[in-house]
Amino acid sequence: MAAELASQPETWARAAELRDEQSRLPRRGERIAVVGCGTSWFMAQSYAWLRESGGHGQTDAFAASEAFPLRGYDAVVALTRSGTTTEVLQLVGDVRGKVRTIGVIGDPASPLVDLVDDAITLPFADEQSVVQTRFATTALALFRASLGEDLAPVVADAELALAEALDPALVDAEQYTFLGRGFSVGLAHEAALKMREASQSWTESYPSMEYRHGPISIAAPGRVTWQFGAAPEGLAGDVAATGARFETSALDPMADLVRAQRVSLARALARGLDPDQPRNLTRSVILEG
Repeated sequence: MAAELASQPETWARAAELRDEQSRLPRRGERIAVVGCGTSWFMAQSYAWLRESGGHGQTDAFAASEAFPLRGYDAVVALTRSGTTTEVLQLVGDVRGKVRTIGVIGDPASPLVDLVDDAITLPFADEQSVVQTRFATTALALFRASLGEDLAPVVADAELALAEALDPALVDAEQYTFLGRGFSVGLAHEAALKMREASQSWTESYPSMEYRHGPISIAAPGRVTWQFGAAPEGLAGDVAATGARFETSALDPMADLVRAQRVSLARALARGLDPDQPRNLTRSVILEG
């Protein structure tokens, strides 16, 4: 996990240069669904918000097991590192011949490559660790670049996130709640998942404006509320009043996710855990039958 985490500025910059691959993603004006499982679902949420809010067309994000892919979409984008996830394979098989499918896949030898209409493979971002870091964010970098965004400042922010010294108090916190707005809601969910997977930590995640509708009751001294991107007005003060730590950064939210990944790794190592082989998890969820 450590080496893969640290390679993200390089893989993001590489994804930003993949003009042919970006051109094979859905065109402006097309109505699309983006599907994935776990981490890939959270990246789908971020892509969907960026694409639709940028005026590129209606974009819905689904967990693959809960998708409604036959709603007259022009295309379905399936995001998966392994290309072997049961729910994704089932969904793509079910819609084959009915709607164009585009796979964004880490493993070019996976069965999904031959099942989709168009396979975009990112083998340079594939990983050995069960806990995903660079594949997910590299796919999001590809999506962001395809929407016309300049990724150079984001890459620079990621380098800063990797160079920053981690505050031991941040690593040793009792509990974490991650918050986001817009495209960073998906990043908040992903940060919480990383913390649970790698370090068996108590984490939650919410849209920032929803936090005060109940979840703020968990905030207390020794706990962290971590905001990705700009915070809603008054939220920092509300958290401070609970005694919890309000963590935020001027970095791009995707780069701030790198900071959260580093914290999850540091917590795992401090607890004597192997973040590359978390309990109860495998690199891909393959269901029998």
